[in-house]
Amino acid sequence: MTMLSKQELTAALNTQPPLVEQMIDPAVQTQPNGIEMTLQSVHSLQGPGSVAFDNSERQLPDTEPLEFDSDGWLHLGPGIYKIIYNEVVNIPDGLAAIARARSSLLRCGVALETAVWDAGYSGRSESLLVVHNPAGFRLKRNARVVQLIFFRLSSDVSEGYSGIYQNENK
Repeated sequence: MTMLSKQELTAALNTQPPLVEQMIDPAVQTQPNGIEMTLQSVHSLQGPGSVAFDNSERQLPDTEPLEFDSDGWLHLGPGIYKIIYNEVVNIPDGLAAIARARSSLLRCGVALETAVWDAGYSGRSESLLVVHNPAGFRLKRNARVVQLIFFRLSSDVSEGYSGIYQNENK
């Protein structure tokens, strides 16, 4: 596996479908080693979820969107939140991706929990934002919160992602 460079990412943004679409500013968001994803919305979790080996028993908790103030800010208390990104990701069969929180979040006492973006996945992804700071955290709509890093696989997968999150939030 090799990590895609800025030049490879820029080229992949110009394919059909683009590797990442609906970016606010590709020149700013395209970094030497990844694409910065921006915040569309924040949701509180309302109740429990469940996961078992058989996906037929999976149950996701309900969520409630939080409202930004008139200046586009949210004040989040300590706790967990689901976030949805502005960007839609379209991963071809020869790539996969992982994400890392921007270091400014970590320095504010905030973590972002993510999963693997599988080859063949397409959608507007979600992640878990965890506010550890006892004083809370202020977050503005469209903030750059995570860097998505793309890796070239040793070969294309024969069958790309086809789970329930395919085409989510589009």
